[in-house]
Amino acid sequence: MFKNKVVGVTGADQGIGKEVAIQYAKSGANVVLADKNEELVQQVCENICKEGYFAAFLSTDVRKEHDVIQLMKFAVEKYGKIDILINNAGIFCPKSPYDLSMDEWDYVMDTNLRSVFLCSREAAKFM
Repeated sequence: MFKNKVVGVTGADQGIGKEVAIQYAKSGANVVLADKNEELVQQVCENICKEGYFAAFLSTDVRKEHDVIQLMKFAVEKYGKIDILINNAGIFCPKSPYDLSMDEWDYVMDTNLRSVFLCSREAAKFM
């Protein structure tokens, strides 16, 4: 169904991102996995490849513009294009708003919002 499509997935080291990446790979896509947890995202990538599907990964902090630019360049260098982007990276800070510091708030917003903007902007350049 997704044969020869290139799919980028952020937050691909575990949970929903991991499963989305696996399902796209099983559907024939070339999957580019991104997460700042290099060890876990590498394991996901290796497991996908062991099953005979196509995947590559790049350790990426999606809050950082430089990392996101490198991620999209990596995807295009590896597979020639980007067709689909899954902005899955996200975090939750289990604190009351009264106890949340501004640094914690900024970290959550950078991960959950800024990353979507950065990844979408950079991926669109290659779509």
